[in-house]
Amino acid sequence: MVTAKQLEAIGMARSTISRRCEPGGRWRILLPGVVLLENGEPTSEQKILAALLHAGGGSILTGVHALARYGLHNLPATDEVHVLVPGNRSTASSGFVHIERSRRLPKPRERAGVPTAPVPRAVIDAARRTPDKDAVTAMMAEAVQRGFCLPRSLADELDEARRGSSLRNALLPILGGARSVAEADAWHLWQRSDLPECRWNVKIFDANGTYIAQPDGWCDELAFAWEIDSLGYHAGDAGFRDTLARNARYAAAGIVVLQTLPSRLRSEPGTVVAELRAALETARLRPRPTLRLG
Repeated sequence: MVTAKQLEAIGMARSTISRRCEPGGRWRILLPGVVLLENGEPTSEQKILAALLHAGGGSILTGVHALARYGLHNLPATDEVHVLVPGNRSTASSGFVHIERSRRLPKPRERAGVPTAPVPRAVIDAARRTPDKDAVTAMMAEAVQRGFCLPRSLADELDEARRGSSLRNALLPILGGARSVAEADAWHLWQRSDLPECRWNVKIFDANGTYIAQPDGWCDELAFAWEIDSLGYHAGDAGFRDTLARNARYAAAGIVVLQTLPSRLRSEPGTVVAELRAALETARLRPRPTLRLG
């Protein structure tokens, strides 16, 4: 990958460059002034390098492709390469490249030789260009769940970006402790209901300090656990064994637990709330076991 100006700087005539980039030629033009020194379809990596050459010095990769370089997986499919450039630069978007001029460029981090925006900035930049609410939640949740950033870092970045309420609503369950789209649905359902306080993804230990579990939702007042158990995760041999062992620990510790399929949070919200109320009442009627949070 090279610019036409770089080729000219080493003595290649502009006419030679143009001839080699003609249809059927040895090279091809990917972006204005950016040449792929072969005639096949560019790879994702070649598109990223071409985008940065097009954007010029000081440009920074952000958005979905930046998050992929950090190793995140729950990302929307996109061919768009999102690049940040200084606010006074006149470079325009072209082809698969979205150029965003910014007066608050982050300090880039080198990821496989590419200047890349920090994870919080890349998440918010990607979220701003992702219409699917679930995809936005999945990106935010994975970034936090896998330790790439703190929820507060996403909130701070969103404040700096001065963006609208839709992204703030997507971030609320993550700030509350949810770590997946299903848990975000559960968080919203609980918030809409007149139920006792619930905490999310906290570790539970018995009186002796022995670990019991880390439930999706935990009502400490009543020692009640809510698990959002998907068929895909828990149906396999290992998942099924782990779920049985977890439920056995709950039972031995005297914890009332309710298991809910993720799909029912949207298809049967009223029924799920009724089940929660009944399970919470059961927990209320028995002596609360001695437990502590980690």
